[in-house]
Amino acid sequence: MKVIATALPGVLLIEPAVFSDDRGCFLETWSAARYRDAGIPDIFVQGNHVHSRGGVLRGLHFQLLRPQAKLVWAVTGEILDVAVDLRRGSSTFGRWVAATLSGENHRQLFIPAGFAHGYCVVSERADVGYLCSDFYQPAGDRGVRWDDPQIGIVWPPGEKLLSEKDRALPLLADGPELPVIAEGRR
Repeated sequence: MKVIATALPGVLLIEPAVFSDDRGCFLETWSAARYRDAGIPDIFVQGNHVHSRGGVLRGLHFQLLRPQAKLVWAVTGEILDVAVDLRRGSSTFGRWVAATLSGENHRQLFIPAGFAHGYCVVSERADVGYLCSDFYQPAGDRGVRWDDPQIGIVWPPGEKLLSEKDRALPLLADGPELPVIAEGRR
């Protein structure tokens, strides 16, 4: 397993060891001991699977009351996965990083608590799996706009298919409630 630091402290790109032969391949998507040794100490309590068609953009989401760290990967297809630092007072507040995750490259993105998360499907279809360090709390479900000019994410070209909820998310300039997370906490 190879762990690659990104431009945002704590956001890590992971390249798992993949064992392939003429039958297909095998890889570990999560091993508590191996990931802890790589600096990812979170104990994940919830796993999710999302199927989306091309052009779907989900995000940018975060949990206010019980912030979640996430480990994200594409099982099939390809996505541009994005993390945005929303930790007030952080030296990288409002900055973002992105990684291409696909069923072919098997990469994962670890996103610490206090970051917003979103992705855009760039293939015809994609299945995305992710683990969360805390349970989803509907009352704490929040987000910021995917096209917020203050953040300036460069999304893949083409029409974006969004939910009504995601289309109505506020801009950072509108002062949405943000999670309170100390920089350096995962």
